[in-house]
Amino acid sequence: MSVEDLESYEADQELQLYREYRDVVNLFTYVVETDRRFYLANQVDVQVRSAGGEVFFEIVMADAWVWDVYRAARFVRTVRVLTFKDVNIEELAKSDLELPPTP
Repeated sequence: MSVEDLESYEADQELQLYREYRDVVNLFTYVVETDRRFYLANQVDVQVRSAGGEVFFEIVMADAWVWDVYRAARFVRTVRVLTFKDVNIEELAKSDLELPPTP
C-alpha cells in the first residue's frame, strides 16, 4: 500500500465518521471533549479526584457515541474516562439541532 493510498483511506474514514456524527448528533444531549477523545452522551458525571498530590478528572458517561475512526462500535452503554487535563462539557441546544419544518 502506498503512502497516497493510506492517506486516501484515512481521509475516507474521517469523512465517513463525520457523516455518522452528523446523523447521530441530534440523539444526544452533551458534547464531551477530553485531551484524547470526543464524545456525545446523554448522561455525564464529572468528579474531581486527587491521589498522591495529583488532581485528575473522572468522567462517567452513559448512552454515548465515541469519535474514533478506528473503533468498530462507536455506540457504548457506559464510558469511564480518567484525564489529568481539562475536560470540556457542553450541553447541546436541541432547538439548534432540529431542522426547520418544511413549508
